[in-house]
Amino acid sequence: MAITYEPIETKTLGSPVDTVTFSSIPGTYTDLVLIASITSDGAVVLRFNGDSGTTYGYTQMWGGTPYSQRGVNASDFYFTNASQVVGVNVSQVNVHGYANTTTFKSVLTSSKDARYDRNYAIVGQWRSTAAITSISLLADGNFATGAIFTLYGIKAA
Repeated sequence: MAITYEPIETKTLGSPVDTVTFSSIPGTYTDLVLIASITSDGAVVLRFNGDSGTTYGYTQMWGGTPYSQRGVNASDFYFTNASQVVGVNVSQVNVHGYANTTTFKSVLTSSKDARYDRNYAIVGQWRSTAAITSISLLADGNFATGAIFTLYGIKAA
């Protein structure tokens, strides 16, 4: 089997911060995958290319107590959605066609929240045809020391 995941960058936090950004993402892959093992003081959102306009739309669902929520004309996507991410939360986001300059970008996110023992799934769209060159994760509070973020590029198989 061909190896298709290629690590682009890993960040391990040496101190608490409220934002983690991957910048200068090369346009040489078909898709991106971001995996994070985090603890934070609150929900975590995701933005592309620093865009905080109302260009994001999403539907999120979670288990435990089944629930869903929709965001239209939002200023970001939820990466994890919990009032406080206490304990280790492992999340993954898949960004499809991130370098394509003729289509909007689709996003699939899944995460496990240790505090509430819930699984989250979020499907969304960034309504921009710009190639994604940076991804920022913003915590409603801070990411804890020791949080690990790894961005992978997916090579065509």
